[in-house]
Amino acid sequence: MSAYLGYRDGDGDTPWGKYFKPEMAELPRHVVVALEHGPQADQTLLGFDSAGGILDDGYQQTENGYGQLRGGGFQVSVRTAMPGVTPVMWDWWFGWHGSETTRYKLWHPRAHAAARWADGGPDGSWVGRTSLIEEYLGSSYAKAAIQFVEPQVIGLDQSRLGSDVAVCARLGSAEVPVDIGWFVHHVRATADGAEMRSRFWMGGPYIGLRKGNMLADAVIRPIAANQLPDPRDLLVHCAQEMNHLGSFLPAVYAQFGDG
Repeated sequence: MSAYLGYRDGDGDTPWGKYFKPEMAELPRHVVVALEHGPQADQTLLGFDSAGGILDDGYQQTENGYGQLRGGGFQVSVRTAMPGVTPVMWDWWFGWHGSETTRYKLWHPRAHAAARWADGGPDGSWVGRTSLIEEYLGSSYAKAAIQFVEPQVIGLDQSRLGSDVAVCARLGSAEVPVDIGWFVHHVRATADGAEMRSRFWMGGPYIGLRKGNMLADAVIRPIAANQLPDPRDLLVHCAQEMNHLGSFLPAVYAQFGDG
């Protein structure tokens, strides 16, 4: 898998190449405010054991922010408003983008370098599959394995989703059998489109070995520590990529989507 930033000669010749736009909008003001405020108290953050609460009506105390958790690790929250977008578009996107690096780069033209499905398969369902990606988080380069799971794996009640979409995954390294966290992107309809509410739980108790591996805990902790992103970098990256893709996702879906 050849990895580099941006498009090179020939990359834009695909049917979707016209959607590659290196110019990105400024961060939304509410994200800038969260960065200015700095770390939030543990009690204001959504705990992993309460992840299902993201399906409740209204908003939580911290929709945008980050902080250390009392039980170890950290949590990051980001909200993205997406006028003109629908939850079904995001469901389709997660199954469509992972089979082609040139599609993945549309999402964040300044940070995404490479992507492929671990099973080598084509477009389609993303649940139960692993996406192998390479990207920058701030100035750190990551080679990650995103293992998509059913919402109930992290405590979300499938019967409550309705027309919402919940993209849930275990996040780890693509190079060593170590996982470092979990995330959910909950997409629900709004009066003018949709909004995505993202939650990440990283480090501390969320570090673990993949099934069948016999490495000792004393070995994996230093490895995992090197895999962890800076919470601020993760907040910024998520806000950038979700806002950027949301700006042209309706057009991409209209041309390549299922409906």
